[in-house]
Formats: sequence, structure tokens, C-alpha cells
Amino acid sequence: MSNYGLDNIARISISAENFTGEKGCGGMAESGNGKYFSRFLGRGWKVSPSITIPKGGSFTLAEIEGPGVITHIWFTCFPKLWRDLIFRIYWDGEEEPSVEVPVGDFFCNGWCELGTLYSMPVAVAPAGGFNSYWPMPFYKKAKIVMENRFYEDALLYYQIDYSLDSQPDDRACFHAQFRRSNPVKYKEVHTILDDVRGCGHYVGTYLAWQSNSCDWWGEGEVKFYLDGDSEFPTICGTGTEDYVGGAFNFEMPKGSYHKYSAPFFGMHQVITPDGLYRSQQRFGMYRWHIPDPIRFREDIAVTVQALGVRDDNRYLPLCDDIASTAFWYQAEPHNPYPQLPDDDARYVSHEIDW
Repeated sequence: MSNYGLDNIARISISAENFTGEKGCGGMAESGNGKYFSRFLGRGWKVSPSITIPKGGSFTLAEIEGPGVITHIWFTCFPKLWRDLIFRIYWDGEEEPSVEVPVGDFFCNGWCELGTLYSMPVAVAPAGGFNSYWPMPFYKKAKIVMENRFYEDALLYYQIDYSLDSQPDDRACFHAQFRRSNPVKYKEVHTILDDVRGCGHYVGTYLAWQSNSCDWWGEGEVKFYLDGDSEFPTICGTGTEDYVGGAFNFEMPKGSYHKYSAPFFGMHQVITPDGLYRSQQRFGMYRWHIPDPIRFREDIAVTVQALGVRDDNRYLPLCDDIASTAFWYQAEPHNPYPQLPDDDARYVSHEIDW
């Protein structure tokens, strides 16, 4: 249905000002994180704009009876939390999450430092507004949870928009999974995704990449192993920068990286050494397979090589730090995910306020 068409579909929004999205119940709170600021104005004046998730705790942001589709998710929180707030979504009463990703990586900001981007399904606006427009259909139920693994309590602002409407029987569910190789072992590859069984289509990749060597680091190919592929893949790219729509080392003008953000691909973040504590170069890149989904009927695996070039014109396997988030749709049920990296394995070193 076009946005300007008439229909009877219920459109609902959940936030800290209306935890259930119930009609006519927004802004009714008498206590909350904004109570002190609204003390001279009272009820209805931004009394509960956010939540506090205690360290080691979780908060159920939404529990929705279906059928329906989540159309938009907005979050904002402090950058230091972005690898330690774990974002999970459960579809239709499943015990295993279909989405399990640190919140920063889900929104293409894995380095705990803001990198804005303006793509079709994910947009990150100043100064840390995380927006997802991935359509997320469900049949019976959707449950959205945020876990706080940071060593302090976490402040989170959020809004979840969805509609309630019947869904076709062949509708696939949204999935996202985080992995990290720190570092990639010499002459091995980083696995973005594997052990996926069923029918579906792969729709996107985010890479948080740290180069641990001098010179160019992006010769590695992204490979898609589909429906029984073993030693060799069906789809094989020609280089890391090529996969995210770039070319020739992202170098423009000569001697510097050029950041860019487009609807379906980008290299939106470049964090450069400062000559003191920032010793490595870090990058954020994404590729959305929305107009060109990679379809699979039985299984899929995705890998990327860490590969540079030696001064004697040979390729050089690298030992870089690569974190990835894979995005795909598939029919449920799905295989359980590998155990999420623990706090130390997820940790991102960054500037410390001495």
C-alpha cells in the first residue's frame, strides 16, 4: 500500500513514554528519568524519555502480539556503550534470538566512535541517532531485548514503530549476527557467516576493520558459498574495497582515504592514528544487497580475506582485527548462533579520559 493510500492497518509506536504502545497512553508517566527536569511542568512534559538498564541486567523494550511488521527502530546512547549493549530480537516465541549484535555494530558503528552514514536501511545521524528501516515481519510475536554488559548502568533512549497486519505464509524473518576475529590468523580468513540452514536471502554486511600492518590492506575477496558449495564459492568478489562499491584503495585525493555513504554501500568511517595512543587505522564499511539479494535454498556461508601487498609485488596475508555483522532473511526455525564473544573478546580500545 502506498503511503498516501487509505487502509485500516494499526500503526503503533513504543518508547519510554509509552511502554506498550497502547492507544491514547503516551506521555502519561508520573515518574521517570525526566521527572526532575519536568518538576515545574508536571505530567505530560517529558517525564519518562529514557530508561536506565542496570549493569549486568536486561530490559524488554517491546513484546508485541502479531501478526505484524516492525518498520523503524531508533536508539541513542553514549558511544562507550556501543559494544556492551547487546541487542536481541526473538520471533514468534523462539528461545534463540534471530538478532544478536552489539548495538553499535548493528548500526554500523562498531568502534565506539561516531561515524554518520545515510543508507537506505540504516541511517546514523548527528550526534548518535541510530535508525533502522529494515522491514521485520513476524507472525505470532516479536520480543526485543537490550542487555547491558557494560561495567556501569546504561542510559538508553528508544522508539520502535510497527504495524499490525496479516503476513503472507512465505514471508521470511529478519536475522543479524555478529562475529569478530582479533586478529585474523595468518593465512586464514574471517568468517562473516556460516552454519545457516534453510531457505532465504542475504541482504547485507557491515565490517569494522582495523589494519595492523603498514601499506594497503584491502585486497581480500568476499566469498559466498551457496547450497552445498565446498572448496570454492559460487560468488567471489575482487577485493574488499570493490565489495563496498569503491575502487583503487579508496584513495582520493592522492595520499588520503575518501569517506563516502550511499544508499546501498559505503566506507563511511576512517579513524586515523594520532601519533600517540591511536596507533592503528580503523575503518567502517557496509554493503546492502537490497536490489541484488543473494538467494540460497539450503545453506549459506560468507567469508572475507585479510590481504595486503608486499613490496615485491606479491600478496601479503594479514593479521587484522575484523568484526562483522551479517544481515539476512530466512524461514524459521534457524540454527542457534555461535556463542557471542565475551566482554574481553568484544572490547574496543579507545581514548581514555585520564
